[in-house]
Amino acid sequence: MPLVTLEDSLTAPAPWTIHCDGSAVPNPGRMGLGALLVSPDGSRHALSVATDLRGCNNEAEARALMLALRDAQARGAASLNIYSDSSVLVAQLGPGRAAPILRLADVYAEAKALLGTFAHVSLRWVPRHRNGDADALARAALGLPPKAALKIHKRRR
Repeated sequence: MPLVTLEDSLTAPAPWTIHCDGSAVPNPGRMGLGALLVSPDGSRHALSVATDLRGCNNEAEARALMLALRDAQARGAASLNIYSDSSVLVAQLGPGRAAPILRLADVYAEAKALLGTFAHVSLRWVPRHRNGDADALARAALGLPPKAALKIHKRRR
């Protein structure tokens, strides 16, 4: 992680926040893409798109991210905090050395190239219940209702 100086923090652009998710129904099948972009001033921009392509859930996740990245570029974003509930997406595009998924190599290469156009990017995994807006947007693109909320049970001691 690079060292951030006080001068850098004063001149760095405020980050946008992106929550993205993709759905494939059935898996593989039709792909729905969803993303919620939140600008530094707090305004929210929802994206919900059904594609003409057929693919698996991992491809839908990557395509949802690329949809959000293109929209962020068009809005002038330079710094991004990205959240996804896809551990595969985060592993493929993050700093680690995940084994490549060969049949999706072109999709991940395109996503990496888009990520590289921003001055600062943070990509993090979040549990599904913290990515509900993006999931609902991806499902809505396919005409599906949001998934039921997960019930978190406390353990008895």
